[in-house]
Amino acid sequence: MNLRDACVEAAREVIAQEGIERLSLRDVARRLGVSHQAPYRHFPTREHLLAEVMRRCYAQFAEHLQDRPSLSDPHADLHALGERYLGFALSHPLEYRLMFSTPWPQATEQAELTADANQAFDTLRHVMARVHGVKSPTPAVDLDALFVWSTMHGLAGILSANCTTHLTLSPTVHKKAVAHVMGLIERGLSDPTRQG
Repeated sequence: MNLRDACVEAAREVIAQEGIERLSLRDVARRLGVSHQAPYRHFPTREHLLAEVMRRCYAQFAEHLQDRPSLSDPHADLHALGERYLGFALSHPLEYRLMFSTPWPQATEQAELTADANQAFDTLRHVMARVHGVKSPTPAVDLDALFVWSTMHGLAGILSANCTTHLTLSPTVHKKAVAHVMGLIERGLSDPTRQG
């Protein structure tokens, strides 16, 4: 592993163990056993390092979303994509928090971070375009994609926080929650009376 990759991995360890507020290039250098100036050869500031950590989270997320069975039916594909989204959120809580609960670093070159974030969202946009029966995204496609994204984000947040386990809900409700939400999304998208 080269120093750049080692710095990113050490940064993730700092964030996981001590929180994002404790991340510093000096601490990363100390963990790697290198001079405190060594990380600066790859990352001019802490913000640049954080941006690279977040970029890799988005790249991993996009790859996870895209690595699903190819389904010819767009609604079935949307359902599979929703399951992949939730699967990532629950199995990679640190990465998920970094992507969606961390303000983007300021004053950094964010072109690569933006590209990887867009790649993840474009996976959903592509499926939504198929649901709409069009070849490329339109404003209506993007609005529906944001609706689906935000709904899945809310469900992922509730499930990852385990708050539903403290509510007086029957086990049946817990088991059916994901499928129910996905079904409501699909019904909402299929409603002929909604505004497009």
